[in-house]
Amino acid sequence: MPAPLIDVEEFFADPQFAHPTISPDGTRIAYLAPHGGRLQVWVRGVDDDHADAVPVTRDTRRGITSYHWTDDPRVLLYLQDVDGNEDWHLHRVDLDDPDAPPVDLTPMDPGSRVVGVEPYPPVPGTVLVAMNRRPLFFDLFRVDVATGETVVHMELDDPTGSVLFDRDGRPAFHTALAEDGTVEFSAVDPDGQRRLLRRTGGAEHPVGVHPQLVTADGKGLLVGSFQDGDDLRLVRIDHATGDETVVAAVDGHDLDITGAMVPGVLPPVVYTHRGTGEVLAARFTGDRPHVEVVDPAFAEVFTALEQLSDGVLGTLTSDEAGRRWIATFVHDRDPGATWLYDRDTGGARFLFRSQPQRDPAALAPMTPVAFPARDGLPLHAQLTLPVGVEPRDLPLVLLVHGGPWYHDSWGYSPDVQFLANRGYAVLQVDFRGSLGHGRRHLTAAIGEFARAMHDDLIDAVDWAVAQGYADPDRVGIYGGSYGGYAALVGVTVTPDRFAAAVDYVGISDLANFLRTLPPFVRAYNVNSWFRYVGDPEVPEQEADMLARSPITMVEKIRTPLLVAQGANDVRVVQAESDNIVASLRERGVPVEYLLAEDEGHGFANPENRMRLYRAIERHFAEHLGGRRAPDA
Repeated sequence: MPAPLIDVEEFFADPQFAHPTISPDGTRIAYLAPHGGRLQVWVRGVDDDHADAVPVTRDTRRGITSYHWTDDPRVLLYLQDVDGNEDWHLHRVDLDDPDAPPVDLTPMDPGSRVVGVEPYPPVPGTVLVAMNRRPLFFDLFRVDVATGETVVHMELDDPTGSVLFDRDGRPAFHTALAEDGTVEFSAVDPDGQRRLLRRTGGAEHPVGVHPQLVTADGKGLLVGSFQDGDDLRLVRIDHATGDETVVAAVDGHDLDITGAMVPGVLPPVVYTHRGTGEVLAARFTGDRPHVEVVDPAFAEVFTALEQLSDGVLGTLTSDEAGRRWIATFVHDRDPGATWLYDRDTGGARFLFRSQPQRDPAALAPMTPVAFPARDGLPLHAQLTLPVGVEPRDLPLVLLVHGGPWYHDSWGYSPDVQFLANRGYAVLQVDFRGSLGHGRRHLTAAIGEFARAMHDDLIDAVDWAVAQGYADPDRVGIYGGSYGGYAALVGVTVTPDRFAAAVDYVGISDLANFLRTLPPFVRAYNVNSWFRYVGDPEVPEQEADMLARSPITMVEKIRTPLLVAQGANDVRVVQAESDNIVASLRERGVPVEYLLAEDEGHGFANPENRMRLYRAIERHFAEHLGGRRAPDA
C-alpha cells in the first residue's frame, strides 16, 4: 500500500532547527530556527531547551544561513545579502541586547562582498575579512567587532592568490594559480619572502585545491592531493622542505571536499579541535560517507558519537576545551538529528531534529547503485524507490546535481523524498566530472558538456529501465544550475527521451553564462569552465560552446517544460531562462515560467519554495502520472 501523501510544506518549509554550534566557552548553543516567517539565529544556554532560547536576529527579507561566534561571548556575527544577489555583508548582533538593530560592519558599494571571516588572535575583538572593495581583488581587512573600524590588513594583487596564517596570525603559506592552471604552494618566511615549495596539476582541481589548512604548529600545510594515483588524499606539505606526506587516505575513495563549498553548513572536509587546531579526522566519499579518524585522542569521542545514530557524523563543533561537543548526523530518512555529548561525563543528550514532525519510517531509503557507462567508465548513483509500491515500471525522475563539480551522496534530500512520496523512482547519477570518484572520473568530463556527460545520464536511465524499475515512457528530468542545463540538454539533444522536464536556474547559453559571471570570477575559471568547456573570448571555442548550448537547439524542444528562475541570480542570470521561454512561446510551445523577483541562485524564501514545488508536483503528475495532493 502506498505511503500517505505528505504535504509539500512538510518537505520544503524552513527547518525547525538547523546548523547548531556551541560557543567557545561551552556555555551557549546557537542555531537557526524560524521566527517571523524567516530563518533567524537563536541562542540558548547549553542546558536549556528551545522554550528558553532567544532569537537574536530579526531579518525580514531572506533569512539567515551563515553566522560566526567571536572571541567575545556576548557578540555574534552573521552574513546577509539582499534578495539573493550574493553581495554578502558582515553584521554584528549583541546577545545581551538582541532587540537592538544589527550593525553592518562591512558597508560596501554594490557588487562587492565578504567571502571569508576568520578570527585574528593577535588582536582580541577583531576578525579578518576577505572582501573586494577593489572589484577584481579580494583583499584582507581587519575589522574591530565592537566599533566597526576597518583597516587594510593585506592587499593581494594576484586575484587568484591567498595567504594562509598560522594560529598566531603570522603569514605561513601562499597559494596561487599560474597562467597554465598549475596550482603553486609557497612558504612565507619570517622576512615576508616566498619560497616555492610545490606545484600540482590544475585540471583535477576544477573548484580549487581543498582543503588549505595550516597545521596547528604552523610548520605544515594540509591540502587535498591525488599525488601519483587516482584517489584524492589529505597530505601535509612541509614548510621547510616542501616534502609531502600522507595524513589520511582511503584506498578507492576520495577525500570529500564538497563541504569546502558551503562551510559551516555541509559537513567539513577536515574536523579540527577548536582549542588547539589539531586535525581530528577527515571525511571521505563512499556508498555512505566515511569519517577517517586521524588523532588517536579523538578516537574515544568519535566512538561515543557513533553510538548516538545509525547515520554518519555530519557537522561537529566543540568548546575550546574539547569537553562539550555538538554533533549532527547524515541520514537518508532522518534529517538533522543533533546531539550534545560531554566528554568528561560520557553523557549525551538529544537536542533536536531539523523536522521533528517527520516520521523517518514513512520515508524512502536511499540505495547506492553502480553500473558502467557506454564507454566502460564506472558510474555511481543513488536510487530511491517509493514506499509501499512494487518497484516495477514506475515513473522515474532523473534528478541531476549542480556544479557540475559536485556529487550526490547517501543522505537526506527533500527533493528526493518529496518525489518518492509522490510515487516516483528517483535516480541521481554521478556523471563524469562529478567530484568524489577519482581523478580519471573527474577529468573524463573535459570537453564533454552535452556529449559524454549527457550520455552518462541516458545510460543511467537505460539501466533503470533494464532493471525493470522504470517505465521508459514515463521518465522525467529535473535539476538546478548545471542540473538545469542538463535538463535543457535532455530535451534538445535527446528530444524523444523525456516525457517532462524541469529547469531550475539552469544555463541555456554557455557563452553568455560565462560572460555574465561577476568579473572577479574570470581569474578562477582556468581549471574549471575554461578547461572543461571553453573561453567565449576565443572565437573557435565560443562556436563550440554555442553548439552545445540549448538556446541554439531550442527548436527541437517539444517536451513539456517548467522553468524557474531568480531575478537577482548573479551566477545564472535571468536572461538564461528568459531567452529559452521567449523562444518557446514564439513557437507556441507550452512552457510554464516561475520568476521570483526576490530570489537569486535558488529559492530561499518559503513562499517561493512552496510555489515552485507545487508547480513541480502538478507538472510531473500531469506528464508522468505520479500522485498529487488534492489542491496541487
